[in-house]
Amino acid sequence: MPGPGPPDRKTEEMSTDAATHQDLLADVRDELAKVIVGHDAVVDGLLVALIVGGHALLEGVPGTAKTLTATTLAAALDLDVRRVQFTPDLMPSDLIGRVIYRQETGRFTFHEGPLFTNLLIGDEINRTPPKTQAALLEAMQERQVTVEGHSHRLPDPFLVIATQNPVEYEGTYPLPEAQIDRFLVKLSVGYPEPEQERAMLGRHDAGFDATDVSRAGVRAVADSAAIERARAAATAVRVDERIISYLVDLARATRSSPSVRLGISPRGLAMLLHTSKAWTLLHGGEFVTPDEVQAMCLPTWRHRLLLRPEVELEGATADNVLRNLLRATAVPR
Repeated sequence: MPGPGPPDRKTEEMSTDAATHQDLLADVRDELAKVIVGHDAVVDGLLVALIVGGHALLEGVPGTAKTLTATTLAAALDLDVRRVQFTPDLMPSDLIGRVIYRQETGRFTFHEGPLFTNLLIGDEINRTPPKTQAALLEAMQERQVTVEGHSHRLPDPFLVIATQNPVEYEGTYPLPEAQIDRFLVKLSVGYPEPEQERAMLGRHDAGFDATDVSRAGVRAVADSAAIERARAAATAVRVDERIISYLVDLARATRSSPSVRLGISPRGLAMLLHTSKAWTLLHGGEFVTPDEVQAMCLPTWRHRLLLRPEVELEGATADNVLRNLLRATAVPR
């Protein structure tokens, strides 16, 4: 697909800004590489979520460095970070906070919970019951919580990075569909390649401690102002009308697929537009091409696609269906 015409002064300025933000994001990647071996797609997906200002869900079996990846990203950002271990006995008030009566003042005072932070790491979110999972709904969508009829704004930026084990594991609760939809991306964390595992073992043999990423020399290289500038730059990434039509064609293909019970919603369609623009910025581009759309389609849509039960019984997955739809949908030239 051809790009726009000859560059003008504004285009040259945008190119310079894109390079600046690409350097910043490369710095964040470099910091994560001090701890994380492999998982490049997961790291890039987290950076996309950071740029867009959405939430990320990391799914993988235990021991695949889901939490370590999230905590290392937190160490590379100059933001307020809190981590919550989701357990079966975790209550909504343990997240949001609670109203406490102060005898010395004769007043009820709201005490903020760990939700009041810039970056909340929710460890094993699907090990806590649905009632507590639902406590995140308002926070994730509206960046506020309501307690005793009073709304309390959350800090800006506010980002949730949650980890979960596959739902087949004992002691897990499937996340409500409404909450799953609040996650901008769902990133699959698999096993590393053999050479990556050898590198990982070499680090452990040299004394690496996964509970203390600061010893690996990870430093904060991006603050909230830098993140805000990157978001503005991503918004300015150009999208041709042919790409808009391509996005619509993909969404409509999910709705008409015989394998799909519930296709992509208009909100899901808008999210793919935003993640494609962020991916473009992340890789130094100035306008979205079909390659960026295809790169972000699975992370942005895999958790929003509901398959028919009989198709799932045959072993099909949302990823399989989306790959087939990508192959079958005409690509703009």
